[in-house]
Amino acid sequence: MKPYKEMTVEELNQELATLKLEYRRMQALGMHLNMSRGMPCQDQLDLSMAMMDVLDSSSDLTCEDGTDCRNYGQLTGIEEARELLGDMMENNPKDIIIYGNSSLNVMFDTVSRAWTHGVMGNTPWCRLPEVKFLCPVPGYDRHFSITEYFGIEMIPVPMTPTGPDMDMVEKLVAEDAAIKGIWCVPKYSNPQGISYSDETVRRFARLEPAAPDFRIFWDNAYGIHHLYDDRQDYLIEILAECKRAGNPDLVYKFSSTSKITFPGSGIAALATSPNNMEDFLSHMRRQTIGHDKVNQLRHVRFFGGIHGMVEHMRKHADILRPKFEAVEAALERDLGGLEVGTWTNPLGGYFIMFDSLPGCAKDIVARCKKAGVQMTSAGATWPYGKDPNDSNIRIAPSFPSLADLKSAMDIFTLCVRISSAKKILAEKQG
Repeated sequence: MKPYKEMTVEELNQELATLKLEYRRMQALGMHLNMSRGMPCQDQLDLSMAMMDVLDSSSDLTCEDGTDCRNYGQLTGIEEARELLGDMMENNPKDIIIYGNSSLNVMFDTVSRAWTHGVMGNTPWCRLPEVKFLCPVPGYDRHFSITEYFGIEMIPVPMTPTGPDMDMVEKLVAEDAAIKGIWCVPKYSNPQGISYSDETVRRFARLEPAAPDFRIFWDNAYGIHHLYDDRQDYLIEILAECKRAGNPDLVYKFSSTSKITFPGSGIAALATSPNNMEDFLSHMRRQTIGHDKVNQLRHVRFFGGIHGMVEHMRKHADILRPKFEAVEAALERDLGGLEVGTWTNPLGGYFIMFDSLPGCAKDIVARCKKAGVQMTSAGATWPYGKDPNDSNIRIAPSFPSLADLKSAMDIFTLCVRISSAKKILAEKQG
């Protein structure tokens, strides 16, 4: 089929009539499919069920250094867990703090502490006339919701195929001391699924911010979440690069096992410089006596080491890969050549990004919902939920079954075609 823009008014009217008939047929099926969040499916959760059998009432819950995991202590986490997460994150275990189940919670707490008590002796953000954050867009909605909650002004920075627009990032942080941080998902990013280039990482490490308390919030949520053995993105390790650049305190690096074991019962981690770590611990000593060491030990014994974790992630990939390929196949089959949208083809992570014609995203998502498919809200990938082009849609293939996903994509591509044809027809009719 030729591109919609090349069709005559009569051809577009005929196309719309056919599409609307198909849409009514889809509605009559009464489907209820949820693609709104990047959640692991049941098959993925089942991969970790054996972890529930690793410990029982007869287990020795003592660590190699003699720590009894049933008791208080070990504020930074048990050594075995720091070693495991250190291997996963490519960082020295001594530079890691193990937390509870959620890295998002650690990010929220980090912003909250900076708000009330400042960063490494600098003025608390709450006492400043203005505080700003850079937000690569499209980006992760939950990051944006944290800074919005504290009333921090969010400045969109365009994403490119190699990461954020670094010319813009370098200029803004150098000129404005009110800019205190930037959100980053550097590997298999949310929602594009792209990874930052070597040059981008090196430019991040060599930033010269006007604010001494500026920090890069490096959320490496998908560091080992590859879809293929033979095609994988590589990411330069940011802490080592910052140290080489003479900026050792510039970054907070977050990660977790949320999409590795159980999202509600995993372990989270922060990797950072010794100075930053002491700043964190000065607050944590008043906040907690330690996180769940039994769960940390459970993870360590379940995996046995990083090699066990890598093999475990291959099983995740075997479940996710057909779903990503099904989405990409549906987009190419139904939309290829129509020139009504573009999409990414990631090698890992949890999302595929679709960009519609300008002004169509909200309409597409609304039409999907009326036909029984719940998508991420249009605009969610921008600060304040306001996509200026109304074009960006995040596709989350992980949660539905493969059969349901294929049905959902039939509806999605149909809605894209209807919305696009209507827009182009309206333009042709003046």
